[in-house]
Amino acid sequence: MKKLELHFDNELQGKFELKDLNILLVFQVNCPGCFSFALPFFNKLYQEFNSSDVSFLALSTAFEDFDKNTLENTSDLVKAGVVVGETKSFLNKRGFDKVPYSLNFPIAMDKTGEENTVVLDNAVEVICSTNPNYKIWPDFEQTALRKRVHDYLNSLDKISLTFTLNQLRGTPSFVMFNSNYEILNEWFGHITYDEVVEKVHYFK
Repeated sequence: MKKLELHFDNELQGKFELKDLNILLVFQVNCPGCFSFALPFFNKLYQEFNSSDVSFLALSTAFEDFDKNTLENTSDLVKAGVVVGETKSFLNKRGFDKVPYSLNFPIAMDKTGEENTVVLDNAVEVICSTNPNYKIWPDFEQTALRKRVHDYLNSLDKISLTFTLNQLRGTPSFVMFNSNYEILNEWFGHITYDEVVEKVHYFK
């Protein structure tokens, strides 16, 4: 079973506690869809299941707009509901200067590996290993894949480890995982509340 690579240094609100069932939301501060749908959706799930054996974490990441999707801007969001960029424009058009709802769950910042050879090499191996046939490929094919992944990672301004190592498609992304970090389900973009609730009851 595929395992979640979860990396963060800065817990900006609350404290994530690993439980038998965990739900992760990966978002960006410069992502209007995260604020119109994903964060309120996560609030609803948190309010419904936080008292049971389910743990929650919202992880702010960056795979683009690195000047806006920052630790500083995430801190401002957590402390005062301040928003930036496209998210700010989106909310302003709807009459809001700040986020018009509270964020009640633990929030952390995705760990970043910048210009670090060890981090880069580890990232290459983790990403290559997501291919189920990688270990049985001949050496020349493994080497070719490692080079392609290495060149891709090297082309990025920053490597947000959780986002990159799990090869997430974008934000918002939701990941349900167990206490061994085994991924039980994952979703990208809009999902229904009933769909997630069904999985929570199934895996509890």
